[in-house]
Amino acid sequence: MDIRIFWLALGTFALSAESFALPSLLPDVTADTGVTLVQGGYLVLAFAMAYAIGAPILAAISGGWERRAVLAGSTAVYAIATIAAGLAASYGLLMTARIVMALAVGLYSATAQATAVAMSTPQQRARAVAVVVGGTTLAVAFGAPLGGLIANLVGWRGAYAMVAVIAVVAAVAIFLLVPAGMRGAKVPLRERLSVVTQPGVMPALIVMLLYMTGGFTVYTYIAPLTVSAVGLDKTMLPAVLLAFGIGAALGNFAGGQLADRIGALRTTLGASVLLAVILALLSVVPHLDHAIAGPLFVALVVAWGIVAWSFPPAQASRILKLAPNNAPLVLSLNWSALYFGVALGSVIGGQVLQRGSALDLGWVAALFSLAAAAVIWATNPAHGRLPAVARLG
Repeated sequence: MDIRIFWLALGTFALSAESFALPSLLPDVTADTGVTLVQGGYLVLAFAMAYAIGAPILAAISGGWERRAVLAGSTAVYAIATIAAGLAASYGLLMTARIVMALAVGLYSATAQATAVAMSTPQQRARAVAVVVGGTTLAVAFGAPLGGLIANLVGWRGAYAMVAVIAVVAAVAIFLLVPAGMRGAKVPLRERLSVVTQPGVMPALIVMLLYMTGGFTVYTYIAPLTVSAVGLDKTMLPAVLLAFGIGAALGNFAGGQLADRIGALRTTLGASVLLAVILALLSVVPHLDHAIAGPLFVALVVAWGIVAWSFPPAQASRILKLAPNNAPLVLSLNWSALYFGVALGSVIGGQVLQRGSALDLGWVAALFSLAAAAVIWATNPAHGRLPAVARLG
């Protein structure tokens, strides 16, 4: 495999770390900008919506552009926007900076995967894409807890400075190392969207939306859940994020292995059911004795990370089988559905906090995971054979 592909993964890491670190920073960010925690959640909503809507549009516009310029340029724009976010004196400026960051991430992600494929032999293309996407998993596993740790030491603005430095390094490396002259085919937006008319694609996108809504109903507000509901000290947030990240790294690997062995359909259904159970338990654990609740919560977060991140590789495999001749288009829409789920989850979680408390986040989130499982079941022609799925999952 071309070693330069790993620099594309560094870019993915840099452009993903802030998204997963922000939930742990929300209490400090909101206190500094003078808004409520729920309003802080709208920062997640704005980013997710900008990515979900902007990514396919920007991919259609830039399809024929030189890929090295797009990659280095989008990473540089992200770095500048990250610096602006770290220096933002108001909530509005921070919101604007995050929208720009989201558009840069959307443009980078699609181009990086296409570039990795172009730089690989046919036998290595799947591995190349896995390496690039693996940057996101590393961001969850290490970038988010590192950002939380730095925020504890020097404040949330310091965490943004760290991300900006990594993005600058990635932009320079990509410009110097990625071959010049590579260009892709320009695909009109209408053609990109037409893939949803293929049988099974729309239900699969709905599954991704519901699954991510459930997860991010809780993850967006993991700070108040950890501190207010479970009773752990604020300094434990980086450790909680690290626990989730370790689980995510394990789950990302396990999801691909399970999809190959028992099938993508069974893996996604099993993950949906298991996630619903785990999310519901997150509302139960805080009611236990404090001495038990803390350690059990951390252990449950590891399991949450494993199950949550076993889903994306299996989902990607499943949706590719539904539209094998439109792989780049359907994967792009799959990621848009993912970010729509992130957006909806941040809204649902905010409403839960306004009308209830952090104790209610888990059981509400579980309903969306069960809904995802129900859609998988209902839209599968052979659903009569699927009772074994839960056992295999």
